[in-house]
Parts: sequence; C-alpha cells; structure tokens
Amino acid sequence: MGRIYFERVQDSAQEFVSVALNMQSATTHSTITHGLWEASAPPGPPTPPLATHTAADAVVVGAGFTGCSAALHLALGGWRVAVLEAKHIGYGASGRNVGLVNAGLWVMPDELPKLLGMERGERLLRQLGDAPRLVFDLIERHSLACEARRSGTIHCAVGKSGVAEINTRAQQWQKRRADVEVLNESETARRVGTTAYSASLLDRRAGTIQPLAYVRGLAHAAIAAGAAFHSQSPVTAREDLGTSWKLHTSNGSVSAPWVIVATDVYSTNAFRPLAQGQVMLPYFNLATAPLPAGLRDSILPERQGAWDTKQILSSFRFDDAGRLIFGSVGALRGTGTPIHRAWGRRELRRLFPQLESINFEHEWCGMIGMTDDALPRLHRHDRNIYSISGYNGRGIAPGTTFGRDLARLAMGAIAIDDLSLPLSTMTAARLRTVKTAFYEVGAQIAHFLGSR
Repeated sequence: MGRIYFERVQDSAQEFVSVALNMQSATTHSTITHGLWEASAPPGPPTPPLATHTAADAVVVGAGFTGCSAALHLALGGWRVAVLEAKHIGYGASGRNVGLVNAGLWVMPDELPKLLGMERGERLLRQLGDAPRLVFDLIERHSLACEARRSGTIHCAVGKSGVAEINTRAQQWQKRRADVEVLNESETARRVGTTAYSASLLDRRAGTIQPLAYVRGLAHAAIAAGAAFHSQSPVTAREDLGTSWKLHTSNGSVSAPWVIVATDVYSTNAFRPLAQGQVMLPYFNLATAPLPAGLRDSILPERQGAWDTKQILSSFRFDDAGRLIFGSVGALRGTGTPIHRAWGRRELRRLFPQLESINFEHEWCGMIGMTDDALPRLHRHDRNIYSISGYNGRGIAPGTTFGRDLARLAMGAIAIDDLSLPLSTMTAARLRTVKTAFYEVGAQIAHFLGSR
C-alpha cells in the first residue's frame, strides 16, 4: 500500500512539474509570467536570433542577472562576447522576482565559515554583503532606469521564533560591522505600517529595483560596450574543437574558447543538469493599482522592501507609481490561482485594514531554484566552461557579483581558487519532482486556511 501511494505521489509530482515547466516555456513575456514588470519596464534592446556562424572570445548562455553582468564586464574588458538566450532577456527568475536587492544568503552568517572553511566563508560573506552596493553602483554608472531605491529592506519577525531569528542574524552581521539594526515592536509598526510584527531587522545595505528593467538595462549597457545578444536562440548542442567550443542553435553557431553558463533553474537542452540539481519553488506576486497618497503614506513610508520570517513567507513593497506588490510561495495555475488571489486580499486586509476595498491589477509567477543547503553552486562543466547557479531566491545581488566573477575568471584576472565558492559536483536533487509538488500543494493548503 505504501509503495503504491508513493508511486502515485511521484506521478502527481511529475505531472505538476511538467505543467509548471510548460507554463514557463511560452515564447513571449505575458501577464502571467511577468505581470507588472513587463507592463512598466522600459523596452529591452533589439536581440535578433542567431542566424549565422560567428566567433567570439566568450559565449554567455542565458540573459538573466548573472549572464548580463558577465557579458557587461567581459565587454568592458575588451572581449568579444556573444550572449545566447533561449527566450528573451530576463525571461526567467530575473524578470519575475520581487525586486529586493538583499545582502547575504538565507544561511545564517556564522554558518558559512563552518560550511566552507573560515577563509572562504568570510570571503563569501564580504562579497555578498557588498553585492547590493555593486548593483546600485552599476545602476548609477550606466544610468539604468529601473526604479532603484537604496532605502534598505526590513525582515519582519513573526512570533517568538521570528524575533530570535532576526536577533541572531543581526548579532552575526553586526560583529562583521554590517549596517543592520533590530527594530522593536513600536518602531517596526512605524516603519512598516502594521502592528502584526513583534520586531524586525533593518538592513541599510539593501534596497529595491524593478528587476526586469534592471536586467534589460544591464543588457543595454553590455551592448553599448560591444556585446552581441541573440534571443530565441537556445543552445541545442556543444562541440569540442580542441582549443575552443562551438555552441549550436537551430539556425546558427558560435565558437569561443570560453563559455559561461547562466541559465540556473530554467536550464534546458545541453545544460539541463543545472536545473535538475535544484528543487523548484513556485513564487507569485500580486500588485494593486497605484494607491491614493494617504493610503500610500501609511504603509512602508520610507519605501523599504519587506518580507517576514514565516516558513511560507510573504513579501511586500511599493513600485515608483505607488502600487503595493504582495507576494508569497505558490503558482498561479489551476486551483492555486483563486486560492492565492483570495488569500492575498485577506492577508493584506489583516496587515493593513485600510486596504479593505483594494483589489489587485497585476499578477505573475515563476520558479526559484533551491539547493539542498541554500548555498549557490560553482560548477566546471568542462574545459573553460563554468557556471554559478542556485541563488535560492536571492538572485539580484549574488547574480550580479558572481556574473562579474565569471567574467574575471575567463579574462584571467582571478584564478578559480580566488572565487568565494568552491567547485561543486553536479548531482541531481533528491526527490526533486516530489519536493517541488509538495511546495505547491503546501502553499495552497496554507493559503486556503490562512487569514480567515
């Protein structure tokens, strides 16, 4: 009986993952995949499909945060760069996420030296602590129009366990001289606009952006520096030419000595193992119409981005037009769509009773790649073929700084041992389809019952 039940769970999980991947595979951006971000982002640059054979110093596969950052830094270094993107710039998680530019990882700071060794662990903490500064510096340097706000983020504590979590996190960052502060209940209520939280952690290193606008801006800057971008050009195969690699698409090819793979959990075809090494966590966002000034000023008046300490977390922030963007774990498909919409309205009214009559104008969702220990992965696929992936919902700042690292590695500015991440063996995530389905089912159950 147990075996039959487990096989049925596996079958249901596989069906869910298949549907989820099909949802992600539409050929254009849409309201369900990119929502408000597609509606409000400046246009991306022209990126015609690859139609011939060309040669480059490096090929970047994938045009998200990591790939566009790598392409920009390679082009600024004088390298000939070709970027191959299966869909469009920012098609994957880079164009769908909440837009919080966070420092660090989900892992507590003191755990990284234990996991990676003292030297590498502290190096990674310094790099990711400084990563939001790199994002905002690039935005300023290249005049990227992406609604950037360097006002910090607020991690809101739910209950005693949440308070203990943020206090521990704050202590561990503060001993590394990070600009973070624990806010008490009354100060949290003032900064957030609700009495629902017992305390919070203000991280002044962080901020918010319009993520699709940011990744498109990186691509514009990379093209201005000399990079060539080709969308609708999925890599179908790679060929070893001895001193270089030849990557094939359906209508063309590129040969180059170096290949940077930046496709993460959206990887397919030749680089599918990158996706198979992670569990997929669905995440959705809902956005209101621009709120009237009085309502707008009563919530997050200093315009930080916020999220809570719940296991099935919620996040919220404003865009520049005054829309409140509210997100949580779950996919907007099937029964999940009405469940998550209804929960979103109930939860917003619980947090902010003044929003009683507010409805949502935009909605979208996507997949986050989750590794088993919440750490990113550095992989060597073959000679001069490298990738960094597995950001666990922290893609903006890590993707930007690790993309720069991969560019520096290719150009010989740093060696592999200089990177903050160790090389990892590429393995498939255990029970990947089952865990992915359980995330979705669990979120639906929690949201069906929540805030009633």
